[in-house]
Amino acid sequence: MTSLDGLDLAALDRHLRAVGIPRSGELQGQFISGGRSNLTFLVFDDESKWVLRRPPLHGLTPSAHDMGREYRVVAALADSEVPVARAVTMRDDDSVLGAPFQMVEYVAGNVVRSRVELDALGGAEVVSACVDSLIRVLVDLHEVDPSAVGLSDFGKPTGYLERQVRRWGSQWQHVRLPDDPRDGDVERLHAKLAEALPEQTRTSIVHGDYRIDNTIVAAEDPTVVRAVLDWEMSTLGDPLADAALMCVHRDPALNLILNEETAWTAPQMPSADELAHRYSLISGHPLAHWDFQMALGYFKLAIIAAGIDFRRRMASDRPEGDDRAGQAVAVLISRGLETLS
Repeated sequence: MTSLDGLDLAALDRHLRAVGIPRSGELQGQFISGGRSNLTFLVFDDESKWVLRRPPLHGLTPSAHDMGREYRVVAALADSEVPVARAVTMRDDDSVLGAPFQMVEYVAGNVVRSRVELDALGGAEVVSACVDSLIRVLVDLHEVDPSAVGLSDFGKPTGYLERQVRRWGSQWQHVRLPDDPRDGDVERLHAKLAEALPEQTRTSIVHGDYRIDNTIVAAEDPTVVRAVLDWEMSTLGDPLADAALMCVHRDPALNLILNEETAWTAPQMPSADELAHRYSLISGHPLAHWDFQMALGYFKLAIIAAGIDFRRRMASDRPEGDDRAGQAVAVLISRGLETLS
């Protein structure tokens, strides 16, 4: 039983047996590439497959990588219209793997991360239909009654936008460079967002990081979404902020953050404006205060990029020159300032 960095298979095996998870044969694991935040592993034995997520090994930032949050929302949504993997087990302490973790059942299908993988889905009509399905799932999430699935206390029902502006402004102080030359623009955008805060008109469960590569689509029909993944940023909040961040992810700066030519930024994908229009059409809700929502999305994604670069700087084995996520910060802050100008 060979362990990987961040995944002690012997300790995990003991935990699974202790909590009564059926096991058959030797427990094995492999790292699933593609993430720049939490670490994701495929864990399997002779009969079963699971997916395990845990925080990164270096450079943790406050309030990030909340395993309990991910696990709770996935378990709550099990019988809803939102497709999720079945929750299996979690630990919110370091007693098993030296860090919190959560594990769900493996869901067969494709995670479409790269433009090459997007091309393999089919032509423009297939891609367009896939995007419509993805947006429908996001709308379905926003229509779930939090109280009906036991998530009424998953976050505060009001004040989400103000808390987001405050939180990401505070997060910048943890991940910025010493004497950071970007401070002035970050502070300007932060101040503009604080001044332009609109009233929150709706509250829903929000995913917080929604795009095609955070879902699994069916291999035989990519217009079918099998599961929504990566719930670490989920909470109760403004659904339009969730939709706006989905549109912000369409920006080419995402390629710098994820260090590849991503599927969501591919030319055959609908533009950010078209994604917004489709969300409004499918949801039946107008895009109120959309410039603010988009600017907040740019601000949030910029600070996330800075956090990824922060973890790279903290790692002792970081590859030289791997600073593309850091390069995205100024680009995204500039986009936010332009949006609110």
